[in-house]
Amino acid sequence: MLALLDKEPNISAQHVEGELIRLEAENQPGVLAVISAAHKIDIATAVSYRGKYPKMDFLCGYRKSCIWPGDTIEILQEARIGWGSAATLTSAVLEGKANIASHKTYFFWDRLLRQYWSVQKVIREYDRIYQITLKTGTVLRIGMIADYEPTADAVRSLWDEFGSVDIVLNINPNGNPSAEAVNAGAELGCKVIKWEELKNYLKTA
Repeated sequence: MLALLDKEPNISAQHVEGELIRLEAENQPGVLAVISAAHKIDIATAVSYRGKYPKMDFLCGYRKSCIWPGDTIEILQEARIGWGSAATLTSAVLEGKANIASHKTYFFWDRLLRQYWSVQKVIREYDRIYQITLKTGTVLRIGMIADYEPTADAVRSLWDEFGSVDIVLNINPNGNPSAEAVNAGAELGCKVIKWEELKNYLKTA
């Protein structure tokens, strides 16, 4: 991971101790980042890192499969510690916003759901799983998949990992869910859709 970051042309990376590294970008403050190999960063893991590295600005789960529960996200944001993937860390260092950054894969969609006119309440259960309450009183559980073309396996894996959802939202702006993914969702009892379809659904739900 350190070698990978060091290849970024505008960032220099240096090992400090253990899982802590220091990143520097021109005209931006230095960033102390913890690089975690955990597959799931829960509260106990995050608190442990904070106790071990109290000056950390950013907690990075570099594995693509890394899962962040909503309560972990909440305590990190309250402590002004950024969180997310290696790509999120790189962008945050270049922008000088490491301690307020959040996972770039989901950042836009988190904001979109919270600002959508028909949504009254948002509970983030995991980085990619939301429970929303509409102004009509309808409660929906939404799971997000960032794959270019989500497959039936991706839909079933999301369901197995996080439990039942009403909507699987394909958040990759360039792709679409495969027909097999849509059929798998129908078999499980959920819709597999893009944002435009979700917007229409939220108007009448």
